[in-house]
Amino acid sequence: MAGSILASATAEAGDLAAPALDGGQRDGVLQRVARRPSGVVGLLLTTFVGVVSSFSGWIAPGDPFLLGNPALLPPSGGHRFGTDNLGRDLFRAVVHGMRTSMTVVVWVTVISAVIGITIGAVAGYRAGVVDRALMRVTELFQTIPRFFLALLAMSLFEPTLRTLIIVLGLTSWTLLARVVRAETLSIRTREYVESARAAGGNDVHILVHHVLPNILPTAIVVISLGASRVILLEAGLAFLGLSDQDRMSLGFLINNAQQFLEQAWWMSVFPGVAIVLAVLGINLLADTFNDVLNPLLRREPAGARGSILRMPGGEV
Repeated sequence: MAGSILASATAEAGDLAAPALDGGQRDGVLQRVARRPSGVVGLLLTTFVGVVSSFSGWIAPGDPFLLGNPALLPPSGGHRFGTDNLGRDLFRAVVHGMRTSMTVVVWVTVISAVIGITIGAVAGYRAGVVDRALMRVTELFQTIPRFFLALLAMSLFEPTLRTLIIVLGLTSWTLLARVVRAETLSIRTREYVESARAAGGNDVHILVHHVLPNILPTAIVVISLGASRVILLEAGLAFLGLSDQDRMSLGFLINNAQQFLEQAWWMSVFPGVAIVLAVLGINLLADTFNDVLNPLLRREPAGARGSILRMPGGEV
């Protein structure tokens, strides 16, 4: 639903496009994000998850698959999150599982952002036959169920983190491409773009210097929303046992905890909380960026915001 709202708002807000934000305006955006409780919470949670993932080897050194501890120990000073049924330290496993999730998220986000922004910008700027051809390709990829394609790929090929990243990265760009195309269709007729074209600027120069900076705010929101879905997809595949067996995963930990829900509540709670914190932080940050950067939400009076999310069939 969030994707359709963004796409609809983007298409309707074309006449509100403005030149790219300068340094002072970017500082203003960060200040507006910091003034919103949801933005502060989202920023803190995302930063926390990022720091834990980046410094997992220092925070929880050692092999997360290491055995040797007593099984099913409750949380204590020696084992902050307790141990699982095989005696693995759950704190170390959760920290390294967060690292795996964020590794997938970062690489999938980079791949899908490059593909989505490129296809959307080119389709919207060139229009005509190029636009129709690229949109047919986009629609083809939209019909592919990502989760089941990832299931198939991880079953048929070597179930490694690289396979998962490639599959998700090549199938996660479609919404971004459509939103970027809608923005570009509006921006390409602006006076500053026409002036650049009249001054002899080529298409690549205009796209990079005049179109891309203006579509980035909307693209950031779409990319952020997509990142939270990637976390759930990776956890879901690991839960089904279709993940890299050499990498600790939060989904794997939750699957392993199913048989011990009554005896060892900590085996499912701590990995689940880690997933919730990561997804919640990214979603809150994305929603706040949408409120701050969306021209309709930024310029409409606060009491009129309910009308922004109206679709042809009624209010969302």
